[in-house]
Amino acid sequence: MKQFFPFFICILFSSCQYFEKQVPSEKELLQKELKSINWKEVDEYPSVPNCDKIADKKQRQQCFFEVMSNLIQEKLNVDTLSILYPELDTIEVKVTVFPNSTMKFEPQFPKDSVAYDTIKIDSILHARLVDFPKVNPAIKRGIPVKTQFILPVIIKAKDEK
Repeated sequence: MKQFFPFFICILFSSCQYFEKQVPSEKELLQKELKSINWKEVDEYPSVPNCDKIADKKQRQQCFFEVMSNLIQEKLNVDTLSILYPELDTIEVKVTVFPNSTMKFEPQFPKDSVAYDTIKIDSILHARLVDFPKVNPAIKRGIPVKTQFILPVIIKAKDEK
């Protein structure tokens, strides 16, 4: 038995080499992880305090879009946009929410929009679309990220007396 013990120890140490695995390099792991990330979607959409209580991801997103559309419509209804351009009933607004909770609004006009002054409409939008409530930015893997989306904003014609 005493002769078997040193032989057993030698076999044990030499056999451990057969179980070694190649550790993947850092670059390979990074590339694999980057390929697995869906860069087109976020984990959590931007949100306003009114929508934070909703647990469902899709309903929270819908709530946020509705709140933003309503706020933009309210701010634009105060203006003379519908009087200056009565043929203009809907404006698509590209909303960008930055990681620091700031927002940027850009009107999206059709390529052939010569019926109205896009520069004037753009300046009216920039003047009116200020002082929004705090918006929580979108979250991707625990980090706030920039998101962009286009909201159709209906411009309601004012009743003339």
